[in-house]
Amino acid sequence: MRKNVLIVGAGGVAHVAAHKCVQNNDVLGDICIASRTQSKCDKIIESVKKKKSLKDPSKKIYSRQINALDIPATVKLIRDTGSQIVINLAQAYVNMSLLEACMKSGAAYIDTAIHEEPHKVCEDPPWYGNYEWKRKDKCKETGTTAILGAGFDPGVVNAYAALAVKHHFDTIDTIDILDVNAGNHGRYFSTNFDPEINFREFKKVWTWIDRRWVMEKVHSIKMIYDFPVVGEQPVYLNGHDELHSLSKNIDANTIRFWMGFSDHYINVFTVLTKLGLTSEKPVRTAEGVEVVPLKVLKAILPDPLSLAPDYTGKTCIGDYVRGEKNGEKREIFIYNTCDHAECYKKVESQAICYTAGVPPVAAAMLIAKDIWDVRTMVNVEELDPDPFIELLDKIGLPTQIDESPKPLPSQVADHLKGVESI
Repeated sequence: MRKNVLIVGAGGVAHVAAHKCVQNNDVLGDICIASRTQSKCDKIIESVKKKKSLKDPSKKIYSRQINALDIPATVKLIRDTGSQIVINLAQAYVNMSLLEACMKSGAAYIDTAIHEEPHKVCEDPPWYGNYEWKRKDKCKETGTTAILGAGFDPGVVNAYAALAVKHHFDTIDTIDILDVNAGNHGRYFSTNFDPEINFREFKKVWTWIDRRWVMEKVHSIKMIYDFPVVGEQPVYLNGHDELHSLSKNIDANTIRFWMGFSDHYINVFTVLTKLGLTSEKPVRTAEGVEVVPLKVLKAILPDPLSLAPDYTGKTCIGDYVRGEKNGEKREIFIYNTCDHAECYKKVESQAICYTAGVPPVAAAMLIAKDIWDVRTMVNVEELDPDPFIELLDKIGLPTQIDESPKPLPSQVADHLKGVESI
């Protein structure tokens, strides 16, 4: 049984995770939040105390300053705080450093996004094979529990795929992961996560079709789907982390990821990209100052957490699965819907950060209870999905299963290869 959690990072997702950790501190113990900027951690703690989130007042929540790229300093922090579980909610550039620190200190490791190098964008698939999986043997040798991609997508959608395999299908043909935010924050333009990480996703579209990797143009393939609760919404074929592990661990012919964007978002993003403002490559100003356009753009766009008070509407994220059960064709949609205003009432967050911040806490609780403390490296779909989904139901992210979902457009459902637009 493990106790005490170190949350690394102090953004919107860490904000939610801190609230959920202290709401379950009878299981998780003391909570430390650490970041390069300690004042951001302290603001999260202020919110936690304001909402009176601590379930067990005898347990501590406190902050520390850390540069997570400094492995010896991170090992020392883990040991000094007595943290036996580390939830990595910092930028994805620090993943491998934090994982190394966990292997050296004996702590369990959880993250919510794939590792990235600052100078490399959308590397060749499978992405996990470039960094994380190369360390799988070392995790096993050191007995380190490392759960990769334990947010919502990746994370919960991976568990939904495992749930489909375990309970609902004998064979699976296609998994379409659908993610839409039918919400309005009142700003002219904003991203829902860290803009720097968000825009780095939109360089190439790697997707898994007919058991092979296919690359499509960004935002070139679109469909309109009639979602539960939020109704008809436009979604675009996108590359995403979970495809890279699901293609290895789930026996399916095709696995695709679709993200919802409004026409306004697409127009603004297109202009920003054509102007070069989404580039990760440094440029030099007339004054001789070297800047990275994407970091400048991040600095001028709204902080995603600042959107929370004004956000209205709902999200819907899930897996549309097609296959066979007992010799008959079957289609189901396993999903969650989340309300922005309700999330703000609960933890002073918008729903996108909420859906990403709750699942790693559930994973931490399952490690603490010795249910998911597997002492090796795994992606979420390699674990038993039942306790994860049952726990998410209890702590704020209930799952729905539609046995007769609205069908996908026929062009998408039957075949995608070679389609330029829908």
